[in-house]
Amino acid sequence: MKKALFKILASTMALLVFFSTLSFTVDMHFCGDKLVETAFFHKAKGCGMTMEKPATNDCSTVKKNCCSEKQSLVNGQDELQLNLQKISFEKQIFVAAFVQTYYNLFQTSEKEVSSYTAYSPPFVVKNIYKLDETYLI
Repeated sequence: MKKALFKILASTMALLVFFSTLSFTVDMHFCGDKLVETAFFHKAKGCGMTMEKPATNDCSTVKKNCCSEKQSLVNGQDELQLNLQKISFEKQIFVAAFVQTYYNLFQTSEKEVSSYTAYSPPFVVKNIYKLDETYLI
């Protein structure tokens, strides 16, 4: 049971380290003020409303493109350094107590404990339901 708990804690810590160091980009495509598409890790496709260039160069009217794209970069943590000296003693005690309590929460008791096994039941002198003439129908 302790080995299984250790494996669960180790895999949880590995996932925590992985996601804290992961960097990714969020690419968003807007049509006017409305968000049309959001893409993670690649470029957003867009809505297909691209402005065409005029056929001649002497055309003086140029329309602005109503679509815009925004790209956000979410940086992960570059360095991981665990320093237990920065964590106070009270917090270390709390974490240890929490782990111990969480571990004991899922333990099952195989042995049934009964507090009244040493006591015998009282003797039945008379059947009370016959004396009071009450019967369960």
